[in-house]
Amino acid sequence: MTDIKQKPLPVQKTEAEWRAQLSDLAYRVTREQATERPFSHDAFPQGAAIYRCVGCGTELFDQAEKFDSHCGWPAFTAPTEGAPVGESVDRSHGMVRVEVHCDNCGAHLGHVFPDGPGPTGLRYCINGVALVHEPKE
Repeated sequence: MTDIKQKPLPVQKTEAEWRAQLSDLAYRVTREQATERPFSHDAFPQGAAIYRCVGCGTELFDQAEKFDSHCGWPAFTAPTEGAPVGESVDRSHGMVRVEVHCDNCGAHLGHVFPDGPGPTGLRYCINGVALVHEPKE
């Protein structure tokens, strides 16, 4: 696991640029490590799609890896192969969890847990406002 705050990122913007680009909630989630309320994000449409980082547009997840975990946030079994999804230890809220973030822009995406379905056994629990849904043609 890497500490996202300790390494240079390919996409760098000023706080003013981030605030101008992102909604208030997306800013709090991706830049300040907040979490959107469970079941507060509208469900993404079904069908073939990719999910991009709201901060930099990088492809992170594929609809083929998405599943309904009933946790209140979009869940995936794995990032897209080669996607810049990094991990770091999150010790906030009196817990120890594994945070996932975009290694291109540093956006906080959510957390990964070892309670997902096969084949990975992982559940990438991602804030919906951290993603942009893009249907495949």
